Amino acid sequence: MTMQVETKLLEEVKKIGNYPNKNAAINAALKEYIAKYKRLECLKYFGTFDFDPDFDYKQQRKQR
Repeated sequence: MTMQVETKLLEEVKKIGNYPNKNAAINAALKEYIAKYKRLECLKYFGTFDFDPDFDYKQQRKQR
């Protein structure tokens, strides 16, 4: 597969992440992009859950 990637961007990713080669830098950048997207997706649920005020998380921990 052939890709065109901006050289400056790729070199900066390699330098910042201390990646040994282009493939490692590209894979890391893609993984980070996916993780960021998933975090942003979770934000749409913020404030939409009703929590039980009587729930005792400390009691739950003791039961394990």
